[in-house]
Amino acid sequence: MKNMGLVLEGGGMRGLYTAGVLDYFMEKGLYFPYVIGVSAGACNAISYISRQKGRSRKINIDFVNDHRYLNYTNLLKGKGIFDMDFIFDQIPNNLIPFNYNAFNAATERLVVPATDCQSGMPVYFERDKCEDLYSAVKASSSLPFVGEMVFMEEKLLLDGGIADPIPILKAIQDGNQMNVIVLTRENNYRKEHFMVEFIAKYFYSDYTELIHAITNRHNIYNTTLEYIAELEEKGKVFVIRPKDPVKIKGIVRDINKLNELYTNGYNDAASSFEKMSLWIRRFNEE
Repeated sequence: MKNMGLVLEGGGMRGLYTAGVLDYFMEKGLYFPYVIGVSAGACNAISYISRQKGRSRKINIDFVNDHRYLNYTNLLKGKGIFDMDFIFDQIPNNLIPFNYNAFNAATERLVVPATDCQSGMPVYFERDKCEDLYSAVKASSSLPFVGEMVFMEEKLLLDGGIADPIPILKAIQDGNQMNVIVLTRENNYRKEHFMVEFIAKYFYSDYTELIHAITNRHNIYNTTLEYIAELEEKGKVFVIRPKDPVKIKGIVRDINKLNELYTNGYNDAASSFEKMSLWIRRFNEE
């Protein structure tokens, strides 16, 4: 599958849909040579590359009601709502071990976008080319308003979904002529414009370009979806997305709903696998 990429959207808890898709891929032994994942997509990507089926699902469902994982009182302490030290230290090293050996031995190229708080522009970290990929994933997953900035490589970083919510352009720029894209919203979804500028100015008064990026995020997102639709029509991308509107918004602790979303992702991957495999085969034969 030379010059073929896998692009993973974020979406917070909606990332469980992607976890289901990737678990099915792993069952089938399908690994793409290039993977780019943003925010929750980045978290799913590292479990995919480390060949740990079920890991992302277990983390997000088993710990969702654990105060060490998610705690609203952290906001009162000036911290992020998610305990990133617990998620990126205690869980992978002690509770649900991350297979560092398998991850390091894997040949897949992994790219993780984050948002530079000074410039408001996306920054891309690549496995084997950055000082700490795990910190890059942490930065990519640090949601605005409820997460903390991450300092890495002389930059203050936040959620990659602010500046590049669906990084298809980066995948193409990196040489991937064809891409499979996993979205966490249904077809025809478009992001609405909410009056977030006032909130952004309150939280990030010293970061003018970040305020602009947050305020303009809906335009970037919707423009990217239009571009994906054009590529899909030309047969340049294969998109897996939820069939029905995703009811999960924001922080959800309902385990039944989260399990349902994961199952939907798994089933959608299964139902589209034959068609996707044919699409991949045709490209490889060209």
